[in-house]
Formats: sequence, C-alpha cells, structure tokens
Amino acid sequence: MWERATSTQPVPDATVAVATGVVALVLVLAPATWPRVRLGTTVVHEAGHAVVAVLVGRRLRSIRLHSDTSGLTVSRGKPRGPGMVAMLAAGYLAPAALGLVAALLLADGRSVGLLWLLVLLAAALILWVRNGYGLLVLLVGGAGVLLLTWYGDDTVWSVAAYLIAWLLLLSAPRPLVELLTAGRRRGRTSDPDQLAGLTRMPAVVWILVLLLANLAGLVVGVTTLAPDLL
Repeated sequence: MWERATSTQPVPDATVAVATGVVALVLVLAPATWPRVRLGTTVVHEAGHAVVAVLVGRRLRSIRLHSDTSGLTVSRGKPRGPGMVAMLAAGYLAPAALGLVAALLLADGRSVGLLWLLVLLAAALILWVRNGYGLLVLLVGGAGVLLLTWYGDDTVWSVAAYLIAWLLLLSAPRPLVELLTAGRRRGRTSDPDQLAGLTRMPAVVWILVLLLANLAGLVVGVTTLAPDLL
C-alpha cells in the first residue's frame, strides 16, 4: 500500500487536463449536479475548520454534515482572538488550498498519492463526525476513492485525480458568490458574518477577501494543471 501510494504515474497529455476541466466546470455550473458537488466541497470546508482548530490549540468536539449540503464543526477554546479568526476563515479557503495541493501532486505524477490523501482525510473525519448522514457520506466517498486506488489503472487514476482537482478549484468560489448575491437574505451565522463580529471588517469585505483568495488559487491551479491554457 505504501509503495503504491508513493509511486509516480506518467503525467497525461494536455487533452486529459482540458477535458476533465471542462467536465468539472459543467458539474459546478449545472443546477442538477451542483448540490452533489457542493456536498463534497462542504466536506473539505469542514475539514479546513477542523484542521486549523487543532493547529491553533482549540479542542475539536464534533463535525456534522447535512443533506442540505451544509455542515457544522464545533470546537472549544477562546471565543475571540487570532486563533478563532483563522479557524473561521479556513473553511472557505480549504477547497482551493486542497485543490492547489492536488495540482502540485498531479504535476509531479502522483495521482494515486492524491487519491490516498483523500482516503486518509475521509478516515480522519470519520473519527469526529457525529451524525448518521455525515458518516454515510464519508464512508461512501472514502470507499469509492479507495476502490479506485486499488482496482484502477494509470488512466483511471489520472482522470479521477484531475477531475477531483478541478472540482476543488472550480467549486471553491461559488459558495462565496452565492453569499455575496444573497445580501441581507443570508443567515447571520455564516462564517463571514461571524468573522465580522470578531473583527472590524464588515461581512461583505470578508466575503470579497475570501473570494479573491479562491480566485487567485484557481489561477495558480490552472497554470499548474493546464499551463497551455494561459
């Protein structure tokens, strides 16, 4: 297993990168498929909260994933301060950050390594998930990726890994765009609104800052996955 996870595979030609990118873009934009893509984005979003909460010294208590594609990560620690700000900001930055990691791994020919990384992420989250739906999502998703790594070949691994990387990069900005367009209709419990309560920056400024960071990540990801496009 270790040998397979750390092995390298041939980097596919530009056709694979472009084709999977187009498919990912359709999945992100299409109303029929966006809820399913967003559920995966929510998993990474909550993982971002959880990882940064632990890194800043907070005590992670639980993670919940809901069928409406929302999620909730609960941790204990100081209710204010830089650590709390970092934890709240990490959620919307996590998909783009993981997408960049994925792009770098793929550029180095490590598509199987990326898939195993996702399996390990799902396994770690299972330890903290506290509702049945969330457990089901992680078990099904983790098992699906595990089967790909075990029974697939170079072509299957590359296509799956590139598609996942594109989905992470392309889906990251959309929830923030939805928050921005919702205006006063959005719930005041969103991460940007909580960040506004902890800082002197209004929620809309936080949304724009996080959105620009995700768009910057997308540009870097595109230049890494498909440099010929730019």
